[in-house]
Amino acid sequence: MPRIYIETYGCQMNVADTELMLGVLSREGYAVADRPDDADVVLVNTCAVRDNAEQRVVGRVGELQRYRRPGGVIGVVGCMAQRLGPALIAGSQQVDLVVGPDAYRNLPALLAQARAGERLADVEFRSWEHYEDVPAVRDAAPTQFVTVQRGCDYKCTFCIVPYTRGPERSRKLDDVVNEVRRLAEQGTVEITLLGQTVNSYHDGSADFADLLRAVGRVDGIRRLRFTSPYPTDFTPRVIEAMAEVDAVCEHVHLPAQSGSNAVLRRMLRRYTRERYLEVVAELRAAIPGITFSTDLIVGFPGETEEQFAETLSLVGAADFDEAYTFIYSPRDGTPATRLPVSLDAEEASARLTRLIEVVRAQAARRNLARVGEVHEVLVERPAKRGGFMLARSRTNLSVLLELPPESVGEFRQVQLTGTTGATFTGATMRPQLAVL
Repeated sequence: MPRIYIETYGCQMNVADTELMLGVLSREGYAVADRPDDADVVLVNTCAVRDNAEQRVVGRVGELQRYRRPGGVIGVVGCMAQRLGPALIAGSQQVDLVVGPDAYRNLPALLAQARAGERLADVEFRSWEHYEDVPAVRDAAPTQFVTVQRGCDYKCTFCIVPYTRGPERSRKLDDVVNEVRRLAEQGTVEITLLGQTVNSYHDGSADFADLLRAVGRVDGIRRLRFTSPYPTDFTPRVIEAMAEVDAVCEHVHLPAQSGSNAVLRRMLRRYTRERYLEVVAELRAAIPGITFSTDLIVGFPGETEEQFAETLSLVGAADFDEAYTFIYSPRDGTPATRLPVSLDAEEASARLTRLIEVVRAQAARRNLARVGEVHEVLVERPAKRGGFMLARSRTNLSVLLELPPESVGEFRQVQLTGTTGATFTGATMRPQLAVL
C-alpha cells in the first residue's frame, strides 16, 4: 500500500484542502504517513500570497530530496503550483508533479504517471469543482474547518488569489449543512466556515445569512466562526443573523489592508476608510462584546508617509484587538506590479516596525483591562510549550490553562489571571460538558 505525506503551508483553506486530498487518495488505497521519510509520495501544499512563502517552499522541496525513495514522487500542490504551473517542473529537477487546487480529484491518476517516471502538471481551472462526493480525512477534534466557497471575483490589485483559486463559486447550502452534521456526530462542537470572501456566499438561492442560520441549527454545534469576510458584504441580513444565531461567536477577522482612501483605491478595495469604520460600528452595535482582528499592508506602491499615518490611526479608530501586519509583496501577474514603487525595502521595514509597535501597545492595553474577567473557553489542544493546554474564548482570546491532555473538547468557565500582551493565563472555575 503506497504511503502519502503532505506538508501544508498557508491559510486555513490549505489545511482543509490537505484533508480533502487525503480523502481522494485514501479511496485509492493510499495510507497516511506521519513523516516524509516514511512516505512513497511527498506533497507540499503551498501558498502564493507572498514571495517569502514561495521561497520557503523552494527551500523545503530541496530539503525533502533526502527522503526520496527509489521510484518515489515529490510534488508541489496548491496556490504556488497553480501560479507557476509547468514552469515549476521546467525550472527544477527536484519536482516531479505540479497540481492546482481544482485538480485534486485527478491525483491518483497523476501520481500513477509520476511514479512511472513522468513529470507532469495539471493546473486547469474547473469552475464546477467542489469535491462534494469526497469525504475529507480528518483527525477527530472539537474544532473543524469547512470550506463553503472557492475562488474570488474581487481581484484586488495586490492579490494573487483570483489567479490561483479561480472565479468565486459557492457550495449548496444543504451540502454544507450535511457535512457539518456529520462532524457534529463525530464530536465536533465548533465549526469555522471558509471562503476567500466568505460573507459573499450565495448558492443561487441562499445567502450567507441563510447559511449562518442553517449551520447554527445543527445539533451539537455550539460555536460558529467564519473567515475571511469582505467588509462591504456585511449586509443587514448578515449582521442580523450574526446577532440572532446563538452559535455565532463574538469575533470577526475583518481585513482592512490600509487606512488610507488613496491606497485603498489603488488596491481596488471596494470601500473607503469611512465605510470600513461604519461596518465596525454596525457590528459592535448589533453584537455586544464583539472583538476584531484585521490584516494591514505597509509599503504598497505609492504609499506616502501621510497615507501610512492614516493606517496607524485606523488601528486606534477601529480599536482592533489584534492585527496581522505585512510588507507589500509584489506578485507577478497582479496589476499592482505595474504601479511605480515609491518606497525602498529599508523604509518599508521601518514602517512595519512602527505599525507593529502601535498594534502591540493597543492589544496589550486592551488585554490588560480584561484580566479578572470570566469567559467560557473551549479546550483545543496542548500548548506548544510549558505543559499547558490551549483554550479559546468565543471572542477569540487564547488562554493557557493547567489541565490534563484529556480535557481537549471540554468547555470550561475560566477567570483570566494574567496576560503576556497577546495570550492569557487562566484559572478554571468549574467543568462543563466533555465532548471527546
